[in-house]
Amino acid sequence: MGDKKSRVISAAETAAISNVVNLTCDRIEALAGGHGMVNMAIFSVANVITEELQRGQSLSIKFANARRVPVDDIMEKAVKSAKAAGADGANAALIAACMMYLAGSPAQVGIPAGNRKLGATARILAGVDRSGVSAIPTSKMNNKISAFPAVLAINQALLEGKLSPISGRDIPKFCGGGTLFGHSALGEDIVWPAMAENGARIGTQAMLDAMAGAAITPQPFLAAVLGAASILEIIHPDAEVPESEGVYGRTSSAYLVGKTAAATAGLPKKLHMRLTGQEYDTAQLVGDVGLILKDIGGPSVIGMMAFVEIFSVFKERLCGGSGGPYNTPLGHMTAYAVAAVNALSDKDADIMALSRELVSDRAQGNVHPECSLFCINIVTRKAAELRCGPVTDFLINATEPARAKAIHDCAEYVYDELTAGTSLGTIVKALDDKRVATVEKYTARVFKNITGEDVTIKFLRIGKAARRTTKLALKYFSFDASLDVQVTVNGKTAILNHYVDDVIPKVSLGEYKDIAWAAPYAAFASADLILAGCNLINAVVPAAVAAAAGISSPEEAAAEAEQAAYITCGIPGGKAAATKVAQLAAAIAAFSDYEY
Repeated sequence: MGDKKSRVISAAETAAISNVVNLTCDRIEALAGGHGMVNMAIFSVANVITEELQRGQSLSIKFANARRVPVDDIMEKAVKSAKAAGADGANAALIAACMMYLAGSPAQVGIPAGNRKLGATARILAGVDRSGVSAIPTSKMNNKISAFPAVLAINQALLEGKLSPISGRDIPKFCGGGTLFGHSALGEDIVWPAMAENGARIGTQAMLDAMAGAAITPQPFLAAVLGAASILEIIHPDAEVPESEGVYGRTSSAYLVGKTAAATAGLPKKLHMRLTGQEYDTAQLVGDVGLILKDIGGPSVIGMMAFVEIFSVFKERLCGGSGGPYNTPLGHMTAYAVAAVNALSDKDADIMALSRELVSDRAQGNVHPECSLFCINIVTRKAAELRCGPVTDFLINATEPARAKAIHDCAEYVYDELTAGTSLGTIVKALDDKRVATVEKYTARVFKNITGEDVTIKFLRIGKAARRTTKLALKYFSFDASLDVQVTVNGKTAILNHYVDDVIPKVSLGEYKDIAWAAPYAAFASADLILAGCNLINAVVPAAVAAAAGISSPEEAAAEAEQAAYITCGIPGGKAAATKVAQLAAAIAAFSDYEY
């Protein structure tokens, strides 16, 4: 079977890719059943919607005098696929409705008989009950809250007579509650525009304030859509608006709600989808999504975590970790699955051009581009086991060259170093040193693209157990990281000793004012290193090469690799994965001499 180097590298590569579970410390097999997070359901729904679009099906919701319209069939398939991927009914409804909205389904059509709303349709097809907006949680942002603060603030304004410019007591007898109010200047020009603006402003601000009160960095998009949903529970959500605000029959009060909510939250006026560049009006999107949330039922925290990852699809980085500047745990990886639905809606789409755009987007927007592409590949392969389709096919093919190059380069380097007499532990440490240097290097580009500033990050010390004495913290870096970081911005330098355990808490308490300016700049790089267990290449591939070459037993190689991989094996799981891969690599290498 050729020379020994080729046999060993081939064995290691084949073993490494034999089961994607062994390439990450993240529990992606559990994700495939909906335990902990439901991002796999997003991939399944993406495949369903894209298949329907490529077949020429329409996602439009029609104002039809019919019991069922064609889009109901697509929605039902999407909901079922989300449930099959582990989402419960309410979360399946949320994922399906939001994905179909971004793919082109309108959020509402028609009044009153035959009125159809995307969120309500999804909820009904999922077989779940409606709940009030106050029961909808935010996603987990360390802590989490519900939309109750928005509902409370809006209802308090109602009681105080501050929401509407007109009191119901002053409306002439027999003139309220019907068409004389609903299709006239009173409702359309006076009451609903004012309530939309006041309610959206009050509800959104209440959410921002409540998040801050829960020690959550206020999340503008979540605050806006939950504030919008809260007032849309009260006002007529399908009402026409004054002619100065929109086209009759095409612009509803939900748009006015979204406009004020977005402005209150400080969101950009326009948003642009990854891969395609498709432009969205933020006011319309916030109002529509608020309307979906009003009707959707009672999603859980993990459902809302999927929700924010769906809306991480925009280049403006509204929310979520997916597609962000550092590599998150694999339960967050969905942004490009959502973008691919729109990108692949035309069956004649230029797949190679879209693949290049994905790689470029990750290269320009991530502190470790190779790792980012590698992780997309891992999670997509697991998602494809649940339901394959055009989206998972595209994502795998787009990221496979990066994964193949990363594994081959690593295997070849390890083999050359081992045969030169370098110990496995020294080699693995060098690989993790390179991982740190890569993050330092590309952090500069990320900030240049985001802020235009010249930023340099240098890790002066990386250690474990910054403040804890437990065995877990003493063994694994990520549970209590001890970091000293040097930050330079446009020539100004700060040293952040004990960045995670001392600087961040003290700055949050108003201390260290001389270096507080530098704290945000070290965040992306530090987070990427702490979460490095999402990609185990630096541990499993070296162990596989050592075992395939007969230099170490699989068990010894895995143990040595885990101990040396001070970044990559920052959480438990690396040794077990490396052992499995090394055992298979050794078996593959040995089999090369087998005769049938």
